[in-house]
Amino acid sequence: MSIAIVGKKVPAFKLPATGEQEISLNSLKGSHIVIYFYPRDSTPGCTREGQDFRDNHQKFRRQNCVVLGVSRDSLKSHENFKARQEFPFDLLSDADETLCNIFDVIKMKNMYGKKVRGIERSTFLINDKGVLKQEWRKVKVDGHVDEVLDAVRQLNKK
Repeated sequence: MSIAIVGKKVPAFKLPATGEQEISLNSLKGSHIVIYFYPRDSTPGCTREGQDFRDNHQKFRRQNCVVLGVSRDSLKSHENFKARQEFPFDLLSDADETLCNIFDVIKMKNMYGKKVRGIERSTFLINDKGVLKQEWRKVKVDGHVDEVLDAVRQLNKK
């Protein structure tokens, strides 16, 4: 399996998403794409991050940018989370870690003193031609969405 590398085309993917659809990289060609990985639906940090993307969604759309959230949660969990938070963007279910592996976001984490495998909060910016332009790893929620939006704006100036 290929891994996404900044400056290179992102390997093709197709995953189940909210709204009873499958989303592929190919289906998004012509738009910039922000893919943000988060550990778990309805947890405090993941909820705040999603709300920040929600509150800025129109700004991303004006920049010809699609926002997608990804975790290993089920579609049912995603549908509930999306509805409760009124997210205007889709959530992708990556139960088998296909996309997580492409972007190398599964890490060993400490959870209450135990080592567990989990998603490291990360965001990736892909341009309208499918090339990975920027990545943010070990993301802190505060101010992150503004930083990503600035990067999208810079992409449009080039």
